[in-house]
Amino acid sequence: MKTKNSVALVTGGNRGLGLAFARELQARDAKKVYAGARSPDGLDLPDLVPVRLDVTDPASIDAVVEQCGDVTLLINNAGIANVNEGALDPDFVDLSREMFETNFYGLIRMSQAFAPVISRNGGGAIVNVLSDAAWFARPMVAAYSATKSAAWSFTNALRIEVRDKGVQVLGLHVGFMDTDMTRGLDIEKIDPRQVAAIALEELESGTEEVLADEQSRLVKGTLSTGRGYYLNPPDLA
Repeated sequence: MKTKNSVALVTGGNRGLGLAFARELQARDAKKVYAGARSPDGLDLPDLVPVRLDVTDPASIDAVVEQCGDVTLLINNAGIANVNEGALDPDFVDLSREMFETNFYGLIRMSQAFAPVISRNGGGAIVNVLSDAAWFARPMVAAYSATKSAAWSFTNALRIEVRDKGVQVLGLHVGFMDTDMTRGLDIEKIDPRQVAAIALEELESGTEEVLADEQSRLVKGTLSTGRGYYLNPPDLA
């Protein structure tokens, strides 16, 4: 699809990668950009349309469908990450349940709600923000990784189902980005503005899966070799 003159809804659009997507869409002459956030009141987002949205709340999503019935591009960016103490962490189930509500079920709810809207509006696209963590589960973020693996699987199924309805589905994988989520981590990070630009450029070319940085390309490249389960942090620097 072409982003020029599109009407986009970006979940988690008030900061980080979500805000980078919103700004990049504006630079590409999108007709309108809705920035979804749980608490949009008081947000200083010039030329964006703030939308109150909680992807874990079906009633909130229903209200946004009513408000944003002109959407042709949905960017499922909203996500949370909590550090756990490994796969044997006694709190693992509770931590993963919280993250699944946003990272997986929220993505499903939004996709199911807006795929028909996009189709009715003449077609468009859904971009699901995933992660290299879908393929490589570091113990301290094993719960988060599980949510992204599930989201990747759903994205692949969704793509097949909505293709003949005029809806393109792009899965975006990326490693560490310079956002609030990675603040304080002394690691190499990619600028979220660069990620947004790459993703939208690939979307316009018809790509269905984007590996936005060297880290995600490295991780996926190991899957067929068996090394993907044993990568050490230095391998991902």
